[in-house]
Amino acid sequence: MNQVVVVTGASGGIGRAVARAFGARQARVALLARGKEGLEAAADDVTRSGGTALAIPTDVAEFDQVDAAASRVERELGPIDVWVNVAFTSVFAPFDEIEPDEFRRVTDVSYLGYVHGTMAALRRMKSRDRGTIVQVGSALAYRGIPLQSAYCGAKHAIQGFNEALRCELLHDGSHVRTTMVQMPAVNTPQFSWVRSKLPHQAQPVPPIYQPEVAARAVLHAADHPRRREYWVGGSTVGTLIANAVAPGVLDRYLARTGYRSQQTGAAKPSDQPENLWAPADRARDFGAHGRFDDKATPRSAQLWASRHHGAVAAAGGALAATALAVWRRARS
Repeated sequence: MNQVVVVTGASGGIGRAVARAFGARQARVALLARGKEGLEAAADDVTRSGGTALAIPTDVAEFDQVDAAASRVERELGPIDVWVNVAFTSVFAPFDEIEPDEFRRVTDVSYLGYVHGTMAALRRMKSRDRGTIVQVGSALAYRGIPLQSAYCGAKHAIQGFNEALRCELLHDGSHVRTTMVQMPAVNTPQFSWVRSKLPHQAQPVPPIYQPEVAARAVLHAADHPRRREYWVGGSTVGTLIANAVAPGVLDRYLARTGYRSQQTGAAKPSDQPENLWAPADRARDFGAHGRFDDKATPRSAQLWASRHHGAVAAAGGALAATALAVWRRARS
């Protein structure tokens, strides 16, 4: 209670659900995003949930804006306890159809936006020797997929810089923590507002989870940041294990299925908004959920197991011991 929390990309999707969840804890939540209407609606969500909201229009691609936002948070809400990096943009297209300025913009927002947020948070947390930084990642931080080369590159880069930072904090004996949450496909508005050059409506690769599942994982990670990362969803676990064991086989599988699985059968709307250069929610609130509520699940058994891995390990050990005892008794 009364934590001071900063959430980037807070106007929609996972960021919106995370901000609302912290609000339900009566936290003081600073919401950073570009879209005026989405940002104001997100602030209302936090307030209605029981928290205190501070909406700050911010483009995370610009470090000066991020750093100024952090200073304002500390002036108006108090020292930052938790910083959650979520903001991103993307381009759905084959690599050779993405222009250099488009790729650079995705990198500036989706990778350097995390770097900027982490720098701003660390400047303030390190001198106090406390605080937590949560990087919202993806299974795509380990496994690239077709049609999302810029986004996958950004997520891989976040993974690398966050690991390096974690080693440095451990070397320093710092009590500032950083952790990463690798997400599955989530039903967010991104599929209705990222730049898409695909012929059909973009969709998350099933199975699809609701953003509240992601939010629960982020809050748990913020409460337990000693773990270096969390995997959310059985699909994330399966993908990362398959990539570690047989990446070449996965290359061929995704080459066959990756284009089809990321598009619906419907044509892409001709008037679909884009948020690459300007916010799509400047005059319209998209909320936390995307257009796939009928396909998305509100829970994850794997997330429960991840949050209670000690109990799961103990239960597994007990079952193994019982099985061994039964086997020995049978032999005797």
